[in-house]
Amino acid sequence: HSSIEYFNINNVTQLSDIERYNFDYSGTSMKALTMKKIIITDMYFSQDDLYKIFADMNITDMTIADSEMIHMLCPSSKSSFRYLNFLKNDLTDFLFRKCDNLAQLETLILQKNKFESLRKVSFMTSHMKSLTYLDMSNNLLRHDGAGVQCQWAESLAELDLSSNQLVDAVFECLPANVQKLSLRNNQISNVPSGVAELKSLEELNLALNRLADLPGCGGFTSLQFLNVEMNSILTPSADFFQSCLRVRELQAGHNPFQCSCELQAFIRLERRSGGKLFGWPAAYVCEYPEG
Repeated sequence: HSSIEYFNINNVTQLSDIERYNFDYSGTSMKALTMKKIIITDMYFSQDDLYKIFADMNITDMTIADSEMIHMLCPSSKSSFRYLNFLKNDLTDFLFRKCDNLAQLETLILQKNKFESLRKVSFMTSHMKSLTYLDMSNNLLRHDGAGVQCQWAESLAELDLSSNQLVDAVFECLPANVQKLSLRNNQISNVPSGVAELKSLEELNLALNRLADLPGCGGFTSLQFLNVEMNSILTPSADFFQSCLRVRELQAGHNPFQCSCELQAFIRLERRSGGKLFGWPAAYVCEYPEG
């Protein structure tokens, strides 16, 4: 209980003597807490005694980063959290399971943790009615598909799933209203047609995957920006020509493109429509056989 509103703690080692303490947060002034590189050497205490102190804080923004945190409790009552950042910890799929008290949370950053199930992550968000941004990059996420249902927060507009272990089945488990989606650096070899209906999707990042062809936009009718850099794409497909008419910017550098008349026609079409191309050679020459 003080006049402090913004409190930052860095590089702290807690040696021992962690005890249960019931703290009354009513009337406190703090708005944001940031803790980085917190080391606890004494493991002989009740974990919940420690996590409850943070979970029940009456603040809007909290960051606990690079601290080997393995869990966090669901707040005991309706929470005022709007921003939570748990970057670089040891959190798993057990985080916030069936937690109904984070209805005001808008931004959740869980980058560089140990989440494995994309389905479980989706159900975690389903109770977060205000969530708009979720960063799950650099985890161990997989999704095997096989008709397994996912359930995301309907408010989720931006989702970062880059640097995980996701394959083509990921398109069966994506938030319906997402607008910006990053699947960079995964193991995706194909974007299945007719699987995902992401009518609000405007930006899609598929760089550093295993694509052999430019994906079509059949399920992404609002797509305007597409990044397919550093894949294995040889030539544009007819499906891309026909279905990606709204794409205004394409980043496609560092692919083993083969010189072809289709590629030359594709580049002319993009330039004529005012779209932007990044990473394409300046000119191509098409050679026709005699006769």
